[in-house]
Amino acid sequence: MDLNGKRILFAAGGTGGHVNPALAAAGYIREHWPEAEILFVGTPDKIEARLVPAAGFAFKTIKIDGFLRKLSLRSIRRNLSVLSALPASYIKAGQILKDFRPDVVVGMGGYVTGPVLRKAVRMGIPVAIHEQNAYPGVANKAVAPKAGAIMLTVEKAAEHMKFKTPPVLTGLPVRMDLLTADREKSREELGLGDRPLILSMGGSLGARAINAAVAEMIVLKHESNCVFMHATGSKGLWVKDVLREKGINLSNESNVIIREYIDDMARCMSAADVVISRAGAGTLSEIQALGKVSILIPSPNVAENHQFHNAMALVSKGAALMIEEKDLTGKILSEKVFALLEDKALSKSIGENAARLSIPDSAARIAECIGRLASGQKNNFLRS
Repeated sequence: MDLNGKRILFAAGGTGGHVNPALAAAGYIREHWPEAEILFVGTPDKIEARLVPAAGFAFKTIKIDGFLRKLSLRSIRRNLSVLSALPASYIKAGQILKDFRPDVVVGMGGYVTGPVLRKAVRMGIPVAIHEQNAYPGVANKAVAPKAGAIMLTVEKAAEHMKFKTPPVLTGLPVRMDLLTADREKSREELGLGDRPLILSMGGSLGARAINAAVAEMIVLKHESNCVFMHATGSKGLWVKDVLREKGINLSNESNVIIREYIDDMARCMSAADVVISRAGAGTLSEIQALGKVSILIPSPNVAENHQFHNAMALVSKGAALMIEEKDLTGKILSEKVFALLEDKALSKSIGENAARLSIPDSAARIAECIGRLASGQKNNFLRS
């Protein structure tokens, strides 16, 4: 397989969860086949507009947004606006495809993939899609029957798709700094000593239910021999005020670390003994890559309830615990966390099972799928 001289178009946007895996795959291709021509297509006002040029890839934009599912006057107005903009997005997608003349178009997720993939199919350009979640999204389900390659993070997603070629299990690329992180060095840098680290987070904006439950858990257990590190997200800064009202002086409390974001995720996650998080595909891939013990709290506010299905893909293999948000309280969360810390055998088993689900060569598998499609070869179903 030789990708030198091939033209590869990646469509990805909206969130880092879509863009970063695409950048990892593109970076792998650039490293091994430096003469491959790579173009990214995304939206002009989301994270890809910053990340893609910073990574040194050519970047074109299409203005597009998604539909709101909740029924309200605001959502109706927004959806009408989105609908009226669709024809222009298809025209722009067609122009980009005509100008770049790709050998293969790769959809990695986000609203922008819809017009790009559909237009590519109509133009007879080979199309590959990557589905991150255990339950596939609407756009990927629609394109799958016409795609030349279907790449999956979770094998179970194949049960919910129709396809003409067998799916390929590639996993989801994880940043190299996570794969090479050293637990003992990370713990030393964080000054943990022999204290267990409980790492919790609810996304960049923050999840109110997780913030409230973690705050309650810290109040209940802050005098234990544990370090609590919690990322509140931009809308959860009130957590610090709640803790202060409960008598926890954060300036003098070495066992409680409250941040807005976790900017050094490789260090913090590699050092952690228990990870509490949502069940987005990217975070789960990181948990699996590091073989971490986790308690997953799926967001109930996502399309197709896909985070629940993501979490169940681990829970069913004994690779994580789950608390549904409707059942979440600080008391229940603390009980599960400290049961894991006390039951070393259970924690060891969960961590090992999570590690078994990891696919460390994910970027290479994606590159192989793209290469086979670009050269007209068939993809075989790969298993880890």
